[in-house]
Amino acid sequence: MPLVFETNIFVSIQFAALNTVEPPILEHETARLLEGDRTWYEERLPPVEDRVRDRLDQLSGRLGDADWLDGAFSAGDLMMVSVLLRLKSSGIPDECPNLAAHVARGEARPAYKRAFDAQLAVYTGKSPTD
Repeated sequence: MPLVFETNIFVSIQFAALNTVEPPILEHETARLLEGDRTWYEERLPPVEDRVRDRLDQLSGRLGDADWLDGAFSAGDLMMVSVLLRLKSSGIPDECPNLAAHVARGEARPAYKRAFDAQLAVYTGKSPTD
């Protein structure tokens, strides 16, 4: 299913992030984290990575040379950045330089940093200012 953004772009970006881009990423993370010790892992990973790359290529084409998916920064960009961050340690997003730059721009936003720090504090038990 290709990435198609309709008239309500914010909802479309959210839908694409959670229902089109994220599923193969979650499959990749599940394979990497929970199945790495299985005898069939080495055979399973390449087709999973191909599905991830297919989605990222479509997203990269949609983003093009723009900074944000809807022209101006939106919550949809934050959602997409959050989804793409799951792949950061794999290096796969770096294969699409415009997506890697999109993630970096999203992470650099002060509001994103505050929200991420607040969410991390829930798990670490430390306040974001510690």
